[in-house]
Amino acid sequence: MGAAFFYHLTQRSLEDTLPMLLGKALGAGWKVAVRGTDPGRMDWLDQRLWLGREDDFLPHGQIGGPHDALQPVLLTCGPEAPNAANCVMTVDGAGITADEVKALDRVCILFDGYDQEAVQNARVQWKELTGAGCSAQYWSEESGRWEKKAES
Repeated sequence: MGAAFFYHLTQRSLEDTLPMLLGKALGAGWKVAVRGTDPGRMDWLDQRLWLGREDDFLPHGQIGGPHDALQPVLLTCGPEAPNAANCVMTVDGAGITADEVKALDRVCILFDGYDQEAVQNARVQWKELTGAGCSAQYWSEESGRWEKKAES
């Protein structure tokens, strides 16, 4: 049974935080689906991931390509994960169900701490997932480094 980790972004941007988390997930041997809500935003994120430092190369692709099943990291706007992801990272308020959390090794929910709608959406997701019996952790970078602030 997996767990949902909530990442409250206040010091670093999504494009800085996501590669770090993807690197950790790949280091754990997981395949990852990054789930967003807007195809244009996923195109933008795809470009940002290619612009990373050379020593931080993150092999990835967008859903709909010829090798989706082989992608270690697959960007998508839906629940499909043809790469058999063990980990789903949601951005921009993308939804995730309790059944998905329970079936995966890890779910990471990244949200912008300066966007009140994003914060409220994360609160709703926390209540829904923990209410359904999912294990969850809340991580904050308010102090300048990531610290676990809550666990359920």
